[in-house]
Amino acid sequence: MATCMNPVKLAKRSLPLAASCPFSSSSSSNRGRSLLPARPCMGSRAAAGSGDGGGKLTVLVAEEFGQAGLELLRSHAHVVDYSVDLDPEELSRRAALCEALIVSSETKVGKEVFRLSRGRLKVVGIAGFGVDNVDLAAANENRCLVVNAPNASTAAVAEHAIALLTAMARNIARATISVKFGNWQRRKYMGKCLSGKTLAVMGFGEVGSEVARHAKGLGMHVIAYDPYASEYLALAIGVELVSFDKAITIADFISLHMHLTPATRKMLNDETFAKMKRGVQILNVAHGGLIDEDSLVRALDAGAVSQAALDVLLEEPPVRSSELIHHENVIVTPNLGASTFEAQEEVGIEIAEAVIKALKGNLPATVVNEPMVAVEVLAELNPFLDLANKLGRFVVKLIAGRGGLKTVKVTYASAREPDQLDTKLVIVNWVNGDSVAKQRGLRITEERMTLHGSPEYPLEYIQVQIANAESTFASALAKSGEIEVEGRVRDGVSYLTKIGSLEVSVQLEGSILLCIADDQPGLIGKIGSILGEANVNISSMKADRIALHRQSMMISIKVDQQPNEETLKKVRDVPAVQELVFLLL
Repeated sequence: MATCMNPVKLAKRSLPLAASCPFSSSSSSNRGRSLLPARPCMGSRAAAGSGDGGGKLTVLVAEEFGQAGLELLRSHAHVVDYSVDLDPEELSRRAALCEALIVSSETKVGKEVFRLSRGRLKVVGIAGFGVDNVDLAAANENRCLVVNAPNASTAAVAEHAIALLTAMARNIARATISVKFGNWQRRKYMGKCLSGKTLAVMGFGEVGSEVARHAKGLGMHVIAYDPYASEYLALAIGVELVSFDKAITIADFISLHMHLTPATRKMLNDETFAKMKRGVQILNVAHGGLIDEDSLVRALDAGAVSQAALDVLLEEPPVRSSELIHHENVIVTPNLGASTFEAQEEVGIEIAEAVIKALKGNLPATVVNEPMVAVEVLAELNPFLDLANKLGRFVVKLIAGRGGLKTVKVTYASAREPDQLDTKLVIVNWVNGDSVAKQRGLRITEERMTLHGSPEYPLEYIQVQIANAESTFASALAKSGEIEVEGRVRDGVSYLTKIGSLEVSVQLEGSILLCIADDQPGLIGKIGSILGEANVNISSMKADRIALHRQSMMISIKVDQQPNEETLKKVRDVPAVQELVFLLL
């Protein structure tokens, strides 16, 4: 769910490998742009010196793969090694002899695969949406592109979600087992009608919106939570966008369709289950890590959650003794969301096209790891990418109301000349943000400010503005009425330097409480006591008087544990506290 607003500013004079950067701010498509111009892979004899035995390209397909995708690969690559069920050692050995590796979510691609390839492996293709099975950091270190196929399986995953939803509501799985054991218990397996019930779709992207369409067709009232969702798309489908708390509080059924990020990991837990309507039913076809599985078992035992239908788990396959798997009120399928003949054929074609495009030296639209730029340039940019990432995640926390993001403006200030910089704003991940932004109905603009001074650093500051949105933190509103945050890099560390019209200095790292309060004796002690009573340890605290309001101060508190809502409410209820926001980075 968390967003990354990452401006890639490249000094062209520092790019010996390319005449221009593949991540320019142009609105044109990526087609034809060179990704690795110094190491052409396909259709060029220049690749012969890369240790591949005379320029021949080999693609290892290590999963069951659609025939159409295989034929597409064979028409472009010299050798397609189609070998499934490889053990980790054999996978690493074979991948070291290839330029491309294709896997699905079943196969782990770790550091050893990239280490043994010694730079020969240029692209890893994931035949599906998820990327959790590939070590992206290791891929970045070894300058290997990672691409996925997020679009082909959308319909199949959405249909599976609806299948699980109806099976859960009508007790189909339990009733089937009962009949097979010779019982005929109609009363015991009385179900619920879906028509007229409220479904909360948590995550309103490709799959989430498709599930919402199907659910509307079943007569359900559909609400959705997604701070990045397009209000226009929601209105077109007839879906109401609401806050997270409202969604989980009023829903009869909750369906998860979010990305797994630090902010969404275990988002359904003891605290959130306690807020839900008693007897709610939970559906997850997205990521196992979204649910605290121990908390779900407790909620099921207590009747707070009446049933759960899970296609994904934290550990796959699960251990035989898993209490969750054996729970009477849980339906489990072995990650079947994209497992249809049609989806697998489409996924095969999509990932084959992406891999071929990458091997030709072009940039696929579905890249999921960092931009492939010169090492020295990326080293210079990394602190600013980190700053932009954190500013983006912070500004999303400041948005209130159901409309979510609509208009985003990012301003880059630099003393470098415009022709020495090339910028790219990326939402959600490093590369394919423009298409995601269009799907979500976001209007994104960029502005460059040229400053006088030393061009030693790529950027002086980054400013992010959100228009037409309410804020949970009133001081974040600038005079223009927009939510505005600004940050700088100091000695390689990201700092928040401005929020709204307030000049601040807050290190953007870890778990942070930001508080604006009246400058009163004993205030910091009161806040510290509240956190201490909740077993939340304070690692550091900083208080600064606000220049515009000498009787107020900005307090930034770094904590080692995430405070729960009850604790945050107690801090907000301290009379001197004007505003409070919690940020997890």
